[in-house]
Amino acid sequence: MIKPIYPCLWFDGQAREAAEFYCSVFKNSKIMADNPMVVTFELNGTKFMALNGGPHFKFNEAVSFVVDCETQDEIDYYWSKLTEGGQESRCGWLKDKYGVSWQIVPTALGQLLSDPARAERVTKAFMQMKKFDIEKLKQA
Repeated sequence: MIKPIYPCLWFDGQAREAAEFYCSVFKNSKIMADNPMVVTFELNGTKFMALNGGPHFKFNEAVSFVVDCETQDEIDYYWSKLTEGGQESRCGWLKDKYGVSWQIVPTALGQLLSDPARAERVTKAFMQMKKFDIEKLKQA
């Protein structure tokens, strides 16, 4: 049997707090197991591990988690929840209050970019955005 691969996120003492936060943001999520060093949790069916590893390593944009959103309401929801105490960036990217990078992306973006007649305009439009605006992308 092939075992799934899952990420381990390194925290400086906030593993349980972060797991609880992420489980509150993503529906169908739960903490599966925890002890003082490691918390295992699941977000929308994807397993994560949070490690209380200390102050040695920090998160950066080299790794991010992508959240595909069907509607503007979903984009607005995840953007609002994950930027709370965090930091907005450009093109749908943000950092949450723990420094973890996320991309909040409309599922329609791939289709819009695959149309050669619109791709340049769509790209130009989203390069000006922080949080994606689906209607503005469709109008581009």
